[in-house]
Amino acid sequence: MTGAARLRALLADDEAPARATLRLLLEADPEIQVVAECATGPEAAAAIRRETPDLVLLDVQMPGATGLEVAEALRAEDRPRVIFVTAHPEHALRAFDAEAVDYLLKPFDDERFERALARAKTAIRERQALGLARRLGSLGTSPGASTPPAPLERVAVRDGGALHLIPVDAIDWIGAQDYYAELHVDGRSWLLRESLRSLEARLDPRRFTRIHRAAIINVARVQTLEPATHGDWMAVLRDGVRLRVSRSHRHGLDALLGKV
Repeated sequence: MTGAARLRALLADDEAPARATLRLLLEADPEIQVVAECATGPEAAAAIRRETPDLVLLDVQMPGATGLEVAEALRAEDRPRVIFVTAHPEHALRAFDAEAVDYLLKPFDDERFERALARAKTAIRERQALGLARRLGSLGTSPGASTPPAPLERVAVRDGGALHLIPVDAIDWIGAQDYYAELHVDGRSWLLRESLRSLEARLDPRRFTRIHRAAIINVARVQTLEPATHGDWMAVLRDGVRLRVSRSHRHGLDALLGKV
Protein backbone atom coordinates (compact mmCIF):
# COMPACT_ATOMS: atom_id res chain seq x y z
CA MET A 1 0.00 0.00 0.00
CA THR A 2 1.49 3.33 -1.03
CA GLY A 3 1.40 6.49 1.04
CA ALA A 4 -0.77 5.23 3.89
CA ALA A 5 -0.14 3.44 7.16
CA ARG A 6 -0.98 -0.25 7.37
CA LEU A 7 -4.06 -1.16 9.37
CA ARG A 8 -3.31 -2.88 12.67
CA ALA A 9 -5.21 -6.13 13.22
CA LEU A 10 -5.61 -8.34 16.28
CA LEU A 11 -7.05 -11.85 16.17
CA ALA A 12 -8.49 -13.92 19.01
CA ASP A 13 -9.51 -17.57 18.84
CA ASP A 14 -8.98 -20.36 21.37
CA GLU A 15 -8.02 -22.84 18.63
CA ALA A 16 -4.45 -22.59 17.33
CA PRO A 17 -5.29 -23.87 13.79
CA ALA A 18 -8.01 -21.23 13.47
CA ARG A 19 -5.58 -18.50 14.53
CA ALA A 20 -3.03 -19.75 12.01
CA THR A 21 -5.61 -19.65 9.22
CA LEU A 22 -6.71 -16.14 10.10
CA ARG A 23 -3.12 -14.94 10.28
CA LEU A 24 -2.36 -16.34 6.81
CA LEU A 25 -5.44 -14.67 5.36
CA LEU A 26 -4.65 -11.34 6.99
CA GLU A 27 -0.96 -11.37 6.09
CA ALA A 28 -1.87 -11.98 2.45
CA ASP A 29 -3.25 -8.43 2.41
CA PRO A 30 -0.47 -5.80 2.13
CA GLU A 31 -2.67 -3.24 3.88
CA ILE A 32 -2.85 -5.30 7.09
CA GLN A 33 -0.33 -5.76 9.91
CA VAL A 34 -1.12 -8.42 12.54
CA VAL A 35 -0.05 -6.98 15.90
CA ALA A 36 -1.28 -9.67 18.32
CA GLU A 37 -2.83 -13.12 18.65
CA CYS A 38 -4.89 -14.21 21.67
CA ALA A 39 -6.44 -17.45 22.87
CA THR A 40 -8.78 -16.22 25.62
CA GLY A 41 -11.23 -13.40 26.20
CA PRO A 42 -9.18 -11.68 28.95
CA GLU A 43 -6.04 -11.87 26.80
CA ALA A 44 -7.94 -10.26 23.92
CA ALA A 45 -9.30 -7.47 26.11
CA ALA A 46 -5.84 -6.70 27.50
CA ALA A 47 -4.20 -6.81 24.06
CA ILE A 48 -6.80 -4.47 22.58
CA ARG A 49 -6.08 -1.92 25.31
CA ARG A 50 -2.33 -2.34 24.83
CA GLU A 51 -2.10 -2.46 21.02
CA THR A 52 -5.06 -0.19 20.07
CA PRO A 53 -5.71 -2.09 16.81
CA ASP A 54 -7.86 -0.79 13.97
CA LEU A 55 -9.45 -4.20 13.42
CA VAL A 56 -10.21 -7.13 15.74
CA LEU A 57 -11.24 -10.62 14.62
CA LEU A 58 -13.00 -12.33 17.53
CA ASP A 59 -14.21 -15.86 18.08
CA VAL A 60 -17.46 -15.94 20.06
CA GLN A 61 -16.72 -18.88 22.37
CA MET A 62 -13.44 -18.36 24.23
CA PRO A 63 -12.24 -19.21 27.77
CA GLY A 64 -12.54 -16.49 30.39
CA ALA A 65 -14.88 -14.23 28.43
CA THR A 66 -16.77 -14.55 25.16
CA GLY A 67 -15.89 -12.47 22.15
CA LEU A 68 -19.24 -10.74 22.56
CA GLU A 69 -18.36 -9.73 26.11
CA VAL A 70 -15.00 -8.43 24.94
CA ALA A 71 -16.60 -6.35 22.17
CA GLU A 72 -19.37 -5.00 24.39
CA ALA A 73 -16.81 -3.83 26.96
CA LEU A 74 -14.91 -1.71 24.44
CA ARG A 75 -15.19 2.04 24.88
CA ALA A 76 -17.27 3.67 22.15
CA GLU A 77 -14.84 6.53 21.52
CA ASP A 78 -11.87 4.32 20.55
CA ARG A 79 -13.57 1.04 19.65
CA PRO A 80 -11.84 -0.87 16.81
CA ARG A 81 -13.84 -2.37 14.00
CA VAL A 82 -14.83 -5.95 14.86
CA ILE A 83 -15.41 -9.03 12.72
CA PHE A 84 -16.76 -12.06 14.57
CA VAL A 85 -15.46 -15.41 13.29
CA THR A 86 -17.43 -18.27 14.76
CA ALA A 87 -19.34 -21.50 14.23
CA HIS A 88 -22.33 -20.20 16.22
CA PRO A 89 -24.93 -18.38 14.08
CA GLU A 90 -27.32 -17.76 16.98
CA HIS A 91 -25.26 -14.84 18.30
CA ALA A 92 -25.39 -12.74 15.12
CA LEU A 93 -27.99 -10.22 16.24
CA ARG A 94 -26.17 -9.55 19.50
CA ALA A 95 -22.93 -9.19 17.51
CA PHE A 96 -24.38 -6.43 15.37
CA ASP A 97 -25.77 -4.76 18.47
CA ALA A 98 -22.10 -4.54 19.45
CA GLU A 99 -21.54 -2.74 16.12
CA ALA A 100 -19.65 -5.54 14.39
CA VAL A 101 -18.95 -4.93 10.73
CA ASP A 102 -19.41 -8.59 9.81
CA TYR A 103 -20.15 -12.05 11.19
CA LEU A 104 -18.21 -14.86 9.53
CA LEU A 105 -19.59 -18.36 10.03
CA LYS A 106 -17.10 -21.23 9.98
CA PRO A 107 -16.32 -22.80 7.64
CA PHE A 108 -15.95 -19.89 5.19
CA ASP A 109 -14.02 -19.61 1.94
CA ASP A 110 -11.39 -17.06 0.95
CA GLU A 111 -13.87 -15.04 -1.09
CA ARG A 112 -16.23 -14.61 1.86
CA PHE A 113 -13.32 -13.60 4.09
CA GLU A 114 -12.12 -11.05 1.55
CA ARG A 115 -15.60 -9.48 1.43
CA ALA A 116 -15.67 -9.17 5.20
CA LEU A 117 -12.17 -7.70 5.28
CA ALA A 118 -13.00 -5.23 2.50
CA ARG A 119 -16.08 -4.09 4.43
CA ALA A 120 -13.99 -3.63 7.56
CA LYS A 121 -11.27 -1.69 5.76
CA THR A 122 -13.85 0.64 4.24
CA ALA A 123 -15.38 1.24 7.67
CA ILE A 124 -11.96 1.93 9.19
CA ARG A 125 -11.00 4.39 6.45
CA GLU A 126 -14.35 6.14 6.77
CA ARG A 127 -13.81 6.51 10.52
CA GLN A 128 -10.28 7.82 9.97
CA ALA A 129 -11.52 10.38 7.45
CA LEU A 130 -14.33 11.44 9.77
CA GLY A 131 -11.91 11.75 12.67
CA LEU A 132 -9.58 13.93 10.61
CA ALA A 133 -12.46 16.14 9.51
CA ARG A 134 -13.61 16.53 13.11
CA ARG A 135 -10.11 17.38 14.30
CA LEU A 136 -9.74 20.01 11.60
CA GLY A 137 -13.19 21.35 12.33
CA SER A 138 -12.51 21.52 16.06
CA LEU A 139 -9.53 23.89 15.75
CA GLY A 140 -10.30 26.90 17.86
CA THR A 141 -13.13 25.23 19.81
CA SER A 142 -13.05 24.52 23.52
CA PRO A 143 -10.90 21.51 24.54
CA GLY A 144 -13.75 19.92 26.49
CA ALA A 145 -16.16 19.73 23.56
CA SER A 146 -17.50 16.19 23.12
CA THR A 147 -17.84 14.33 19.80
CA PRO A 148 -21.11 12.48 19.11
CA PRO A 149 -20.90 8.83 17.99
CA ALA A 150 -20.94 8.13 14.26
CA PRO A 151 -24.44 7.45 12.83
CA LEU A 152 -25.53 3.91 12.05
CA GLU A 153 -24.33 2.68 8.65
CA ARG A 154 -25.99 -0.76 8.38
CA VAL A 155 -28.84 -2.59 10.06
CA ALA A 156 -28.74 -6.37 10.61
CA VAL A 157 -32.08 -8.18 10.34
CA ARG A 158 -32.84 -11.89 10.41
CA ASP A 159 -35.12 -13.52 7.84
CA GLY A 160 -35.59 -17.21 8.61
CA GLY A 161 -32.10 -18.64 8.85
CA ALA A 162 -30.40 -15.82 6.95
CA LEU A 163 -28.97 -12.59 8.28
CA HIS A 164 -29.27 -9.54 6.03
CA LEU A 165 -27.17 -6.39 6.28
CA ILE A 166 -29.21 -3.44 5.05
CA PRO A 167 -27.45 -0.12 4.36
CA VAL A 168 -29.39 2.67 6.07
CA ASP A 169 -29.27 4.69 2.84
CA ALA A 170 -31.46 2.00 1.23
CA ILE A 171 -34.26 2.44 3.79
CA ASP A 172 -37.33 4.34 2.52
CA TRP A 173 -39.10 4.69 5.85
CA ILE A 174 -39.43 2.97 9.22
CA GLY A 175 -42.64 2.19 11.06
CA ALA A 176 -43.42 1.04 14.58
CA GLN A 177 -44.79 -2.47 15.08
CA ASP A 178 -45.50 -2.91 18.79
CA TYR A 179 -42.01 -3.02 20.36
CA TYR A 180 -40.26 -3.52 17.03
CA ALA A 181 -39.19 -1.30 14.13
CA GLU A 182 -40.33 -2.25 10.62
CA LEU A 183 -37.90 -1.25 7.87
CA HIS A 184 -39.36 -0.55 4.42
CA VAL A 185 -36.79 -1.07 1.69
CA ASP A 186 -37.59 -1.04 -2.02
CA GLY A 187 -41.11 -2.40 -1.56
CA ARG A 188 -40.16 -5.00 1.03
CA SER A 189 -40.48 -4.83 4.82
CA TRP A 190 -38.08 -6.17 7.45
CA LEU A 191 -38.82 -6.51 11.16
CA LEU A 192 -36.04 -5.35 13.47
CA ARG A 193 -35.95 -6.35 17.13
CA GLU A 194 -35.44 -2.79 18.33
CA SER A 195 -37.79 0.00 19.32
CA LEU A 196 -38.38 2.91 16.99
CA ARG A 197 -37.08 5.33 19.62
CA SER A 198 -33.85 3.37 20.09
CA LEU A 199 -33.24 3.11 16.35
CA GLU A 200 -33.99 6.80 15.82
CA ALA A 201 -31.22 7.73 18.26
CA ARG A 202 -28.68 5.85 16.12
CA LEU A 203 -29.72 7.26 12.74
CA ASP A 204 -28.20 10.32 11.05
CA PRO A 205 -30.55 13.23 11.94
CA ARG A 206 -29.51 14.98 8.73
CA ARG A 207 -31.10 12.18 6.69
CA PHE A 208 -33.87 10.73 8.84
CA THR A 209 -36.63 12.46 10.76
CA ARG A 210 -39.75 11.39 12.61
CA ILE A 211 -42.93 12.47 10.83
CA HIS A 212 -45.40 11.20 13.41
CA ARG A 213 -45.41 9.07 16.54
CA ALA A 214 -45.05 5.78 14.67
CA ALA A 215 -42.95 6.59 11.60
CA ILE A 216 -39.49 7.83 10.58
CA ILE A 217 -38.76 8.87 7.01
CA ASN A 218 -35.66 8.96 4.83
CA VAL A 219 -35.81 12.55 3.61
CA ALA A 220 -34.02 11.65 0.36
CA ARG A 221 -37.04 9.52 -0.60
CA VAL A 222 -39.58 12.38 -0.35
CA GLN A 223 -40.90 13.46 -3.74
CA THR A 224 -43.71 15.86 -2.79
CA LEU A 225 -45.59 17.21 0.23
CA GLU A 226 -49.34 17.58 -0.09
CA PRO A 227 -51.77 19.22 2.36
CA ALA A 228 -54.09 16.85 4.20
CA THR A 229 -56.80 17.37 6.84
CA HIS A 230 -56.58 19.08 10.25
CA GLY A 231 -53.29 20.78 9.48
CA ASP A 232 -51.46 17.55 8.69
CA TRP A 233 -49.55 16.94 5.48
CA MET A 234 -48.93 13.91 3.31
CA ALA A 235 -45.39 12.94 2.27
CA VAL A 236 -45.37 11.16 -1.09
CA LEU A 237 -42.29 9.02 -1.59
CA ARG A 238 -40.61 8.26 -4.90
CA ASP A 239 -42.24 4.83 -5.03
CA GLY A 240 -45.71 6.33 -4.50
CA VAL A 241 -46.07 5.44 -0.81
CA ARG A 242 -48.03 8.12 1.07
CA LEU A 243 -47.24 8.81 4.72
CA ARG A 244 -48.96 11.24 7.09
CA VAL A 245 -46.85 14.07 8.51
CA SER A 246 -48.33 15.36 11.76
CA ARG A 247 -48.34 19.05 12.58
CA SER A 248 -46.09 18.51 15.58
CA HIS A 249 -43.37 16.93 13.42
CA ARG A 250 -43.70 19.04 10.28
CA HIS A 251 -41.00 21.50 11.35
CA GLY A 252 -38.34 18.76 11.46
CA LEU A 253 -39.12 17.63 7.94
CA ASP A 254 -39.24 21.22 6.68
CA ALA A 255 -35.79 21.91 8.13
CA LEU A 256 -34.23 18.93 6.37
CA LEU A 257 -35.99 19.73 3.09
CA GLY A 258 -34.75 23.30 3.25
CA LYS A 259 -38.25 24.79 3.35
CA VAL A 260 -39.03 28.09 5.00
